[in-house]
Amino acid sequence: MLQQTSGGGGGGSIMALNVFKFCTFLRALGSIMIFLVVGVIGLTYYVIVVQNYGPALFNGGVDSFVAFLVLLLFHAFLVMLVWSYFSTILTDPGGVPQTWRPTTDEEEGGIVDPLVDTAAGLGINRDETQKTRFCRKCNQFKPPRSHHCSVCRRCILKMDHHCVWVVNCVGALNYKYFLLFLFYTFLETALVTVSLLHLFIAFFGDGEIDGTAGDLVATFIAFVLNLSFALSLLGFVILHISLVLANTTTIEAYEKKTDPRWRYDLGRMRNFEQVRCVFGTDKRYWLIPAYTADDLRHMPALHGLEYPIRPNLGELQEL
Repeated sequence: MLQQTSGGGGGGSIMALNVFKFCTFLRALGSIMIFLVVGVIGLTYYVIVVQNYGPALFNGGVDSFVAFLVLLLFHAFLVMLVWSYFSTILTDPGGVPQTWRPTTDEEEGGIVDPLVDTAAGLGINRDETQKTRFCRKCNQFKPPRSHHCSVCRRCILKMDHHCVWVVNCVGALNYKYFLLFLFYTFLETALVTVSLLHLFIAFFGDGEIDGTAGDLVATFIAFVLNLSFALSLLGFVILHISLVLANTTTIEAYEKKTDPRWRYDLGRMRNFEQVRCVFGTDKRYWLIPAYTADDLRHMPALHGLEYPIRPNLGELQEL
């Protein structure tokens, strides 16, 4: 989309490229990504289960044990991968309610965030320097840590980023599912890579490989794809683990560069405690893309409410 502005009297025009033109393209690309993910899973399933380790179950001895172990882990990771993936896709990341408004503090005579006031009962500090923000695109106020997504065309609570792979924003309500999707996809692709490594080596060696030419091509493509995903996902897993431990998001990581005292950086120990704000209070659910009913009712973080804030200098001096 090109925008044209006319200069007074001169009749000249300045043409500027509007990058939001590509938001429609990103929405269409996301749908393609789903089919790509399903296609890679289907190809990998054929190569691992149908072509290689499924038949090896009947070889007897060590081969049968190895095949059983590989197939057990493969299906376990696959179930968790698919569960996490579609949970990320189908879960609303958390939009700002249309009725949400900041409230007026009668004592201070200013506008404060109702989410902060709600969090006060949970022992959360309020940042007195924090300004209430207004989104001109949505024409409404924005709670803290929320950002406008030009692809979804709305403000997202605690927005991390918009991911074309899941055709959705990653925000307060589905960030855990996204992290588990990365984690289980890495485990699955790493397992497939290791399981097919001996065939890949034999492909370039002098040894004979059973199967048709089509099977060999499928094995080769599956190995290369899974190796590529495993290496790239390892970087993403490490990145998001560091973000969780720093009590920040991908978007906020860029904002921190201009703010040496990031207001949500509570220190290493308290940042680690905030893992519960992402994964829930019940550790039995940490590796499952679901929350307990109690967490869904009582955890403010899961509803986009205010998060603990680093005490300001005055508060530190009082302590």
